[in-house]
Amino acid sequence: MMDIKNEIESRFKDMTAVRRHIHRYPELSFQEEKTKAYIYDQIKDLPLEIKRDIGGNGIIARLQVNDDYKTVALRADFDALPIQEENDVEYKSEFDGVMHACGHDAHTAMLITTAKILCENKDTLPVNVVFIFQHAEEQLPGGAKSMIEAGALEEVDYIYGIHVSSSLPTGTLGYSYGYKHAAADAFTFNVIGRGGHGAEPHEAIDPVVASASLIQQLQTIVSRTVDPLKSAVVTSSMFNAGSAFNVIPTKSEVTGTVRTFEKSVQEQVITRMEGIRKGIEDSFNLKCELDYVKGYPAVLNTDEQVDLLLETMSGGTDFITDFEEVWTSMGGEDFAYYLEAKPGAFFNIGTKNTDLGADYPHHHSKFDIDEAGLKAGVESYLRLVTGFREV
Repeated sequence: MMDIKNEIESRFKDMTAVRRHIHRYPELSFQEEKTKAYIYDQIKDLPLEIKRDIGGNGIIARLQVNDDYKTVALRADFDALPIQEENDVEYKSEFDGVMHACGHDAHTAMLITTAKILCENKDTLPVNVVFIFQHAEEQLPGGAKSMIEAGALEEVDYIYGIHVSSSLPTGTLGYSYGYKHAAADAFTFNVIGRGGHGAEPHEAIDPVVASASLIQQLQTIVSRTVDPLKSAVVTSSMFNAGSAFNVIPTKSEVTGTVRTFEKSVQEQVITRMEGIRKGIEDSFNLKCELDYVKGYPAVLNTDEQVDLLLETMSGGTDFITDFEEVWTSMGGEDFAYYLEAKPGAFFNIGTKNTDLGADYPHHHSKFDIDEAGLKAGVESYLRLVTGFREV
């Protein structure tokens, strides 16, 4: 039987070094050339069937234990964000304006370590394991979709993924039944009128006034169209128009995001937006165009797989200190594509430690983690794999 505690403790120093290397040399979505090479170097000597450049910069590594066994996939993302790091740490980003501000460095370090441990204990495992190292989670269209299209989930039966959390204390496993993250869409309205002098508005068709009305009407979609027992967010986050105080511009632009869980609600929002768009055209005698982009779908966990995850931890844990059923987030995550294709679950591991300054929110310039949480993440993967049973 695998000694999980010893396996993790003996590799913690190396795992921390991997995480810090990736943190120090971050790369943006779809540009992760050196990161993917580093990941490959970490796993190339393991008894794995490795495929590179899957769907772009992705890597798939398969540990085949027995042809008669089911196969579980574990996923980590490894892209960074366009943020200037403000942490004063020895592993601070070497690249101006690029930072691992969401924990993808931690996800990758945990999965590499998990792969090394499982490979050493291959003969004791009840399932085959596929390790998915995914590029470009942070930027549409995302790396998950292209990796799946390139065969990442072929011969995979179930899939799991971890996201570290700066809201949960270090070592806490956060789980969610049903929806875990919302669908994350984007919209842009281009409002095109006729420019003119600010002192002679009657000679112009003002897109600024029309856009102001548009923004107000968009706020009624959730409050007056969507069922109050269902969830949706419509946020107008950018309004760009004009270049001089005394000039009515020819056009203006309103951009924002829509977040929903159910596809029927998503379509309801889109239909209402289209109605508002037409109304603005008719009311203000100008042209109003809507560009609506569907982003990542909602992350929908399989309840039976969440139950199994918790069951595999029920015999006791070493580094997982607590379990908490966590909130559903309106944030987007392209792990949704995997769960549309296969049953599984996406869960959190807490890395919050106020004493270490590891309590800033994700995507903050001072985001960092309590690296002790890496132990809990690897433990959750190891217990899930070694205790796996089909449900």
